Amino acid sequence: MVRQGLRVFLELEPDLEVVGEASDGAEAAALTAELLPDVVLLDLVMPGVDGLTALETLAEQGLAERALVVTSFGEYRSALPALRAGARGYISKDVDPAALATAVRAVAAGHVLLGPQVTEALVAQAGTASAANLAGEPQGPQLTAREREVLEQIAAGRSNREIAKSLQLAEKTVKTHVSNVLMKLGVADRTQAALWAVRHEE
Repeated sequence: MVRQGLRVFLELEPDLEVVGEASDGAEAAALTAELLPDVVLLDLVMPGVDGLTALETLAEQGLAERALVVTSFGEYRSALPALRAGARGYISKDVDPAALATAVRAVAAGHVLLGPQVTEALVAQAGTASAANLAGEPQGPQLTAREREVLEQIAAGRSNREIAKSLQLAEKTVKTHVSNVLMKLGVADRTQAALWAVRHEE
């Protein structure tokens, strides 16, 4: 019923086309590999193979960045594992239909998109670890002015190409700055860097 509702709504959008449906995670991963859609709307709670396992399969195939996780309230605890597995977005099923279409377009364009409730949950989830990490670093990491600019862009969900255009830098230079930021913050990926930026926003 949920899939039918999504299909009806999305097919009303002139620039969106539904090319396939899956009833579980295994079918979702198989269809994604076969159809290569621009965006995959992926629930985490499904019969058989769950969404997170399907996402890990997509990551192995280099397809996880096409995934926009659409899940119910209460499953936000799975947001960080999903984003670490490569999902580009994570929003609630309660989102306004127009906002869902916007989210699909954003992920298709390569942006990272998190619903506001998801961001709040991730910040809370990261609280204990962040507090422990910062206990020995009262001044925080010593980022250069340029690295701080890059971190702000990461927190805004922008890709390296977009950051390069915004800051008028070569994309290779941006990649170097991103690597330095991750190293100095002591985080493993861009999602964790974005969370750090949210927690320390002045």
